[in-house]
Amino acid sequence: MSSMNPTTPTLDVLVIGAGQAGLAMGYHLKQTGLRFLIVDAHARVGDSWRKRFDSLVLFTPRAYSALPGLPVPGDPEGYPTKDEIGDYLESYARHFQLPVAPGTGIDRLEQVDGEFRTTTRDGRVITSWTVVLATGAFQEPAIPALAQQIADGAVQLTPKTYRNPAQTPAGTVLVVGDGATGRQIARELSETHQVLLAAGRPRRVSPSRILGKNIFWWMDKLGVLRASHDSAVGRYLKRADPFPGKDLELSRLRERGVNVVGRLTEAAGQTVSFASGETIGIDVVIWATGYRDRTEWVAIPALKDARGAFIQQRGISPVPGLTFIGRNWQWTRGSALVTGVGADASYVAQHLARSIGDARSTGASESRRHHGSDVVTAQTASADSD
Repeated sequence: MSSMNPTTPTLDVLVIGAGQAGLAMGYHLKQTGLRFLIVDAHARVGDSWRKRFDSLVLFTPRAYSALPGLPVPGDPEGYPTKDEIGDYLESYARHFQLPVAPGTGIDRLEQVDGEFRTTTRDGRVITSWTVVLATGAFQEPAIPALAQQIADGAVQLTPKTYRNPAQTPAGTVLVVGDGATGRQIARELSETHQVLLAAGRPRRVSPSRILGKNIFWWMDKLGVLRASHDSAVGRYLKRADPFPGKDLELSRLRERGVNVVGRLTEAAGQTVSFASGETIGIDVVIWATGYRDRTEWVAIPALKDARGAFIQQRGISPVPGLTFIGRNWQWTRGSALVTGVGADASYVAQHLARSIGDARSTGASESRRHHGSDVVTAQTASADSD
């Protein structure tokens, strides 16, 4: 794909992130006629999925793992692997000729004289009237401070660095965090290692199928997938935070030899203690304790709260022209999933089109618009030739 330079004309929209959220955004932006570009730090579209642990399989079937306008190849009732999704995203960008610039990491985003100025890791500057942060809800593993009390002799991993049992050092493995990811890793490692799973609050595991239909079919038909976060259904789902897969119930994991212990409370060297009162020696820790945002690269104070967390409501931030896509519960349960991000992208794209249209109607931007009409054409040609 073609390179950019510091004199790239102003874009209407810069989308930062070319995962499922950024590509869904691109699909809807292309229908608006706005001039846009999607940048991503990875060398290939889809690498954010390819680099996850080897055995990862989505809990949504292929029929509910697709972005707008293009189904995922294969059995719609089957479950795609992480590599399938990575390849699907790459083919999606090519199929719709989306203007994507991979290998373009971002160091800084700021606002100067009414424009957004984005600086890439190699020093290039991209200016745009608006920006969509599509960096996703699951950026950096959140590792608790307790990790600092564990000695160097114990290997510490996260879902980002864990690959498979063969690459996991021998000995007792403690998996901290019993969400879907933590339970999947504990289940897999139970074949080759002694595994402890530190469970926190109770989690509900729903069946994958009911009356012969996939649970996501029922959620779709009953409107659950489209229930907003402030609806009664949405509030329940946020509180219960269920995930499908009865084989991941704690009772099933115990049957496979996983020692389900209580909440991790203390660590000293390679000895850890739990709320149950147990104290056990461990050799490996896998922190499956959720994710945190990276926000320090965004130099726009009005976008963050007192704790430095991003502020948004349905993808719209308090900073005019700066929006989000792919956030956890941005609007519905599916906002951070492949199956639900398209609806949010449509909403945000329409918002941006109106905002830019209003600016054009006032003539505020016309004096600078005439020297950038070839941006999308050039980038689209390069994306198609990849």
